[in-house]
Amino acid sequence: MSQPELRVVEDPASEVAALLAEAAAGGGNIVLTGGSTPERAYEQAADADWSAATVWLSDERCVPPDHQDSNFGMIEAALLSRVSIAPEVVRMQGELGPDAGAGAYEAEIRARLGGDPRWNLLLLGMGPDGHVASLFPGHPQLDVDDEIALGVTDSPKPPPERISLTFPALNRARSVWYLASGEGKAEAIARALGGAERHEIPATGVSGLEETIWFLDRSSSSAL
Repeated sequence: MSQPELRVVEDPASEVAALLAEAAAGGGNIVLTGGSTPERAYEQAADADWSAATVWLSDERCVPPDHQDSNFGMIEAALLSRVSIAPEVVRMQGELGPDAGAGAYEAEIRARLGGDPRWNLLLLGMGPDGHVASLFPGHPQLDVDDEIALGVTDSPKPPPERISLTFPALNRARSVWYLASGEGKAEAIARALGGAERHEIPATGVSGLEETIWFLDRSSSSAL
């Protein structure tokens, strides 16, 4: 696994948007995530050529795709509906519920990529509690190592039911980019980069095979 690289910039969403556009033009399997800062990056990357890429999701809320809480719905509005030629998208079917949705997504991954999926790029955010995708501190899902996707029924953030890729699946990306902003995440970021145990700060449990880059603004890096 790669060692984390830190990039503190004025506007991390714009920085990531430019690099995301380059990655999309190169094609391959790109895993996107939810969140307000990634949303701004998607909006700025909508002018890029995404036609050669296949878009996957790191996690999803168990709601229909047109629901306001849907990660896919946000990504579609910010990016997919605005590109000139839409990429292939493999979405998590949150409307099926956590277990059935996770099972369907894992089956789709295995059918397309096999039991050891490899991603070109995984874009992640991180919550103020250090959670990543829908893997939350202290939860039993952190110890699942024999599945690609799993259902979550007790998320501390609403809605409680979700679908998430597991640590083994998340750790199969060539490049992992963390994108975060705001002072509210500063302490968790400092703990993550300080080597906290993944049961306390789940974000420490995901690294890229070749690179792991944290894109932060001055506020989110203020505790480092």
